[in-house]
Amino acid sequence: MTLREWLAQGEAQLVTGSHPDRARLDAETLLLHLIGKNKAWLMAHADDDFAGCTAIRYTGLLERRRKGEPIQYITGETEFYGLPFRVTPDVLIPRPETELLVEKCLALATLSGAPSFRRPLSEGWESMNPALPPSILDVGTGSGAIPVALAAHLPDTLLTATDISGPALAIARANAERNHVADRIRFLQGDLLAPVAEERFEIIVSNPPYVPAADRDSLSVEVRDHEPALALFAGNDGLDIYRRLIPQAFGTLVPGGFIALEIGYGQRSGIHALLAGAGFIDVQFTPDLQGIPRVVIARRP
Repeated sequence: MTLREWLAQGEAQLVTGSHPDRARLDAETLLLHLIGKNKAWLMAHADDDFAGCTAIRYTGLLERRRKGEPIQYITGETEFYGLPFRVTPDVLIPRPETELLVEKCLALATLSGAPSFRRPLSEGWESMNPALPPSILDVGTGSGAIPVALAAHLPDTLLTATDISGPALAIARANAERNHVADRIRFLQGDLLAPVAEERFEIIVSNPPYVPAADRDSLSVEVRDHEPALALFAGNDGLDIYRRLIPQAFGTLVPGGFIALEIGYGQRSGIHALLAGAGFIDVQFTPDLQGIPRVVIARRP
């Protein structure tokens, strides 16, 4: 069989899966991943023979996708904010909605009159004055998508990222290396802000777990059965992590510092109450492309 014929067979196999509308695209993506070529090459070589062990492997990848495994986990690759990232089932797959959170943090970091976000890189972490802590902290970093994207666009900034999962931090470090920002991101393991309890920051950003446990059955099979539950679910109303994170963040921010959070559907009023109750002011919500409040920013007075 030729590559063209295998691609048609792959599409037919995926049409019976959970996303028939993506069958052609997914079949092509898996084929290109397997042979290590781009779409232009495939168009020029569509009538080449495709057989043997490689074809057998292709059938296996197609079946994994048909059963609902996210294509990003099958290929081990995804893109976020224009950058390449490695992903495994140890980390949440970065979503386009989280790019809005990155954009808001970049805007905060360049605000006129905001605290200084520039650190003398020549001094390095070890020689930094304790009175000048790293300015930006990402809590629950997962794949490292947020700090890596921020570091790529803030070339003079040092960042810190925490996660409770050791395997997730290993992926995050690898992604920082891959995108040439590893020398400017410090990765620490621990629960929420525990690893930086004695430090102060000017921006704290987080995309924490916020899916209510009651919504589990309504999620797609890709999310429910394959992405890490630790990075998804947070109690009956999805606010359990925020209840701990927001008060901790208030005490860890410098006066005038900002917190920036991604939130879930229907959580605006609950998050506003938590922020106000902790002492934050100037609370602002930004909707995503569907009009759902997705990012909230607030300031410590």
